[in-house]
Amino acid sequence: MQLINKINEEYTKNRIIIGSEENIPVTLSTEDKELFSDFLLLEEEVKILSSLDSIIALVNVNPDNERMRVAGSKVRSVLNKETEAITVHGRSQDCFSFIEGLMLSNYQFNKYFSDAEKRTNKLNSISVDNSFSASDLEELLNITKAVSWARDMVNEPVSFLNAEQLSEEIKALGDDSDLKITVLEKSQIEALKMGGLLSVNKGSIDPPTFTIAEYKPANAANSKPIVLVGKGVVYDTGGLSLKPTAQSMDIMKSDMGGAACVAGAIYLAAKQNLPLHIIGLIPATDNRPGLNAYAPGDVITMFNGTTVEVLNTDAEGRMILADALSYSAKFDPEVVIDAATLTGAAHRAIGMHASIIMGNANDKYFEQLELAGNNSFERVVRFPFWDEYLEEMKSPIADLKNLGGPSGGMITAGKFLEQFVKSPYVHIDIAGPAWLDKNEAYRTKGGSGVGVRLLYNFLKNYT
Repeated sequence: MQLINKINEEYTKNRIIIGSEENIPVTLSTEDKELFSDFLLLEEEVKILSSLDSIIALVNVNPDNERMRVAGSKVRSVLNKETEAITVHGRSQDCFSFIEGLMLSNYQFNKYFSDAEKRTNKLNSISVDNSFSASDLEELLNITKAVSWARDMVNEPVSFLNAEQLSEEIKALGDDSDLKITVLEKSQIEALKMGGLLSVNKGSIDPPTFTIAEYKPANAANSKPIVLVGKGVVYDTGGLSLKPTAQSMDIMKSDMGGAACVAGAIYLAAKQNLPLHIIGLIPATDNRPGLNAYAPGDVITMFNGTTVEVLNTDAEGRMILADALSYSAKFDPEVVIDAATLTGAAHRAIGMHASIIMGNANDKYFEQLELAGNNSFERVVRFPFWDEYLEEMKSPIADLKNLGGPSGGMITAGKFLEQFVKSPYVHIDIAGPAWLDKNEAYRTKGGSGVGVRLLYNFLKNYT
């Protein structure tokens, strides 16, 4: 979508008027000013006026940014399918969240339609008032690009997006930003002895990859980098512990939602020139029961030398993340944050309306993540991280096992991962909101791109 930083008369047929009694947009005609003044007297939040060939949307400013995003998605939902352009009248501070919701709800994953008409998203241009800040316009565009990229990755089938292709897609982000991208191929991963990633990959005909994305601006405020780690299981059958339940594999192309989140967030940080040194680590493979697939009972030696008894090959995300988390020590980070569609337990615990966070880092990181979650409405809930949960992960024949008991699975998984991190650590389980079965306002059906805006907001306000 293209944003134009001035009103273009050609695009005034479909227009959106946003303001309050104190701030009626100055660019309006006398007729529109009267119309909007009458609307404000009704104290309605959104009103749609339409005719055969045009739509006027009247929107009362609300201090709740999420309500403005939802209002944006509501207006998008009533636009004619043939609408190619609209005009927004209003100030940056009044319109930002509205346009964010409008643009995010405009997303479509239509690559695989055979009908060319269905592959076309008609709305591709928004004109705004001259008073609209150029920096706000740039930020809105970058947010939309990053979230849309993450959604695309999650929505792509493994027939296209295997581990190697995921690395290529992240390389393309580097070409469009100041990111330095390094991709380690299978021989390099073998040389590093990343036993977790290699073991999960043993059932696949496609090789694994380990992608390192680094953003290091000259004015970085942090002397030690922030390391983000994303789970990149591009498809998960469960391996030899094959997923048994109905429909349990239908959406498993989404099991790389953590990788999409991390890559999208660091890309957005780079596009916005945030003054932070950030490193992203993305281990990637699919998990299948073929070839010489790893099996329950195997003992795997991980990158840092820890031995792990495999009890369930469907607990594969923690196996590949453990190697990446261990690798993070190479950078002596200030904090390590991972994002992963890790456990069904997280989804069962709080559903799709929030992600779970836990870890051993200073409380300030959790407070900042909670604030970022509230600001972006990608909310988080902090769970306990007591050492008692680690007891369930101890093996009688190895250092650890990869499966805990029947309860608290999201926490035992987090405690397992903690054993591979030397720096302060935060774990984010996005299993609930990473995939949606239906549209939720501007959060579209399928891959939601969750976590990109959360982490960006956290990094933007990082102290």
